[in-house]
Amino acid sequence: MNKLANDNLYETRNNLVKEITLLSDAQFNSKPDMTKWSIAQVCHHLVLVEEASIKAIAWGLKEIDSTQKERKKVHLILDRTKKIKAPKIVEPDVEPFKVQQIIDLLNDSRKKLMTFLSTIEDKSILAEKSVKHPAFGELPLDQWIEQLYLHEQRHIEQIKEIKLLLDARR
Repeated sequence: MNKLANDNLYETRNNLVKEITLLSDAQFNSKPDMTKWSIAQVCHHLVLVEEASIKAIAWGLKEIDSTQKERKKVHLILDRTKKIKAPKIVEPDVEPFKVQQIIDLLNDSRKKLMTFLSTIEDKSILAEKSVKHPAFGELPLDQWIEQLYLHEQRHIEQIKEIKLLLDARR
């Protein structure tokens, strides 16, 4: 994994934690309306996506077929006017969470990701192999890593919006 991707993963996660650290558990679990996720659910979704991505990358690495797949415009995930329905596997729990509990889960999933990535000796293979992504179709494995922090940035913007909506209701 290149240094830029590593820095982006680190910086984006720090920004996410900054956004949620000072929230009360009540604010954290409050929904702007019944059809939307709470900030806690958004964060739980991010944990589930990171864990699912580790599995997808691991699975992709085991594939024998390594035909070069087309690079995708993964930065398009930042366009929040385009709604993307979360696959069932990464839908968050409806149960309330404590802020610290989610921070621990986020730290744990990131540690698993970084540990897993550190086991890949030849990182160039990540650009050569691909696996199907729910939003992008066949996606090179290195772009799975890139879309992790872009996806997280997308949801940080969503969290900021939810905070504004919750503040407006006070």
